[in-house]
Amino acid sequence: MTHHHILPTRTNLHGHFSREMKPVLTIDSGDIVTYKTLDAGWWLMEQEDPFNPKDKFPDRHPDFDIGHALCGPIFIRGALPGMVLEIKIRKVVPANWGWSIGGGFPSPVNDRLEVSGMPRLFTAWKIDLVKNAAYSADGHTLKLKPFMGLMGMPADEPGILSTTPPRHTGGNIDCKELVENSSLFLPIAVPGGLFSVGDGHAVQGDGEVSGVALECPMEQVELEFVLHENKQLSLPRANTPSGWLTFGFHEDLNEATVLALDSMLQLMDELHHLKRTEALMLASLVVDLRITQVVNKLCGVHAVLPHGVLTS
Repeated sequence: MTHHHILPTRTNLHGHFSREMKPVLTIDSGDIVTYKTLDAGWWLMEQEDPFNPKDKFPDRHPDFDIGHALCGPIFIRGALPGMVLEIKIRKVVPANWGWSIGGGFPSPVNDRLEVSGMPRLFTAWKIDLVKNAAYSADGHTLKLKPFMGLMGMPADEPGILSTTPPRHTGGNIDCKELVENSSLFLPIAVPGGLFSVGDGHAVQGDGEVSGVALECPMEQVELEFVLHENKQLSLPRANTPSGWLTFGFHEDLNEATVLALDSMLQLMDELHHLKRTEALMLASLVVDLRITQVVNKLCGVHAVLPHGVLTS
């Protein structure tokens, strides 16, 4: 096991996915990588006044940095299409500030709520790790529950791929359950995987309804990478402190729900050797369906099987 470090320098940053991108680091299965990450909007980690951020990354490329500020990609030796990459989330530590917004731009949610044409509300937050809280200048206080909104790899498609929609290879999943001591399992589509991470969130509600969470840079993101050569997945799944998660992504929220549920029935069969009808019957009793997010072009749904509810 080797411990690597990646800083948010010009060499290590990008704002898109691509199977043609050159890796910034090559690792082995079992290695650990510790990152510092910018926030999704390319603001610098350090701001003189957390309530009045002014400084953004100065060298953003107009063509290749159009999306979230991502660190990577990294190449995992031996990773081949059809295998599965497990990302063990060992530590997620926010920096000392973040931001959120409400209204002020067109989106399906903003349009329906009639806030697209209103002035955008930009709120900066001071983050206190000792008190595990975020404070706004308006007097709001929120408890922290930090996680990375975007962890993923490129699909096996040509050209520049947007960082906005989640894919079967991960990406902008924005699932608030992916906290410390969780494992995210992703299908690998290209040799080496080419994994990237970014989009730190200090706290977020299911849905991410304004379009963003409490976006923040991350002082420390420690991930361990484990390659599973004989495991196969068609969509991401996760093992979190609260339970097993399966995901579905689709423009139609109903279709995303079915995809997440179908993956959950497969998982329940793997874990408990259940027939499909039996798994569905039990899922109706113990599995929770949650809206991950509704703002990333593709809606996300995650099904949750809490630990310990099935003992067969």
